[in-house]
Order: sequence, then structure tokens, then C-alpha cells
Amino acid sequence: MATPLPSGLTAGTYVIDAAHSTASFAVRHAGISKVRGTIDITAGTITVGDDLESTSVSAELDAASVNTGDENRDGHLKSADFWHAEEKPVWSFASKGISVDGDAYVISGDLTINGVTKPVELPTEFAGTAKDPFGNDRAGFESELEISRQEFGLTWNAALETGGFLVGDKVKIALDVSAISQN
Repeated sequence: MATPLPSGLTAGTYVIDAAHSTASFAVRHAGISKVRGTIDITAGTITVGDDLESTSVSAELDAASVNTGDENRDGHLKSADFWHAEEKPVWSFASKGISVDGDAYVISGDLTINGVTKPVELPTEFAGTAKDPFGNDRAGFESELEISRQEFGLTWNAALETGGFLVGDKVKIALDVSAISQN
């Protein structure tokens, strides 16, 4: 039996509106605080079928667009120590399936960061639909997940004098997406 679409979401193609969408992250720093930053979503498509089984999501992010509020740190993140943004500039996600989990949805797919692809599950909330002042039909989605940066080949670190490491392994990623219907 096909899983119906969320109420208000209609079949068709939606393009992620980069100007009204955000990809942010947070990682533990020196074991006592968190560094937060953003990375630009540069492209993305949500192809909504007649049901969830025929719906797919793809997105691309620009690794060189990292912004943590500190130019030196951003430069280090773009370097070969971390993302090697010059050689591996695109991060991507391609869905493989969508399932229902209570009031939320889980988008399963492949996440590629730093040239390494791993399967992930994105717990996702459908935020609804709206018509904007310019006549565009929009759909909103929010998602949060946690990844191990080491699984994506992001292994640079420095030992702390008091024990532990400068950069935590777990990275929390949050997505807030607005997509415009192309129908």
C-alpha cells in the first residue's frame, strides 16, 4: 500500500530556494564549548511523486562557503586538514527512500562529504506549504542529524594538555529548507 503525501504537499518538482534555506552545523571545541557555522546550499530538487515511495530528494552544498564567524578558522576548515574544499568542493545528498515515523518522516540516502559517501537517515519534519507574495507555491522542511566526522575522513585533531582533543567527533547538522514549486 502506498504511503500518502503530507497534507498540503502536491506532486511535482520543487527547487530548493538557497536564499531562504540554511545548512548549519555544531561541533564540540576543546571539550567545553561548541563551534557553530553554516555552509551554503547551492542546488537541490525535491521530486514529489503521487506517494512517498515515488518521492526523491537531492541537494548540493559548497564546502568553500563555510562561515563560522572566524576567517582564520574558516580557512583552516577549507584546507587539506579538513575539507580540502579546493579539490572536493561539493557536498551532496541523494535520497534512496522516505518512510513515516510518527508525525515525522525519515529520508534515507547517501551523504557525501570530503569525497566520502556514507548512508544516513534524516529525520525530517514537513513544515507545511504557503503561497509567497510573488505567487510562488512553497513547501518547508526541517531536519537534524548527527554524524561522525571521522567516518567522512575528517580526522585532523590536536591533543589537549588536560586530556581529550580540540575538535569533537560528533557533528550536529541542521537543515531548514524552503522549496519552490516548479509546476
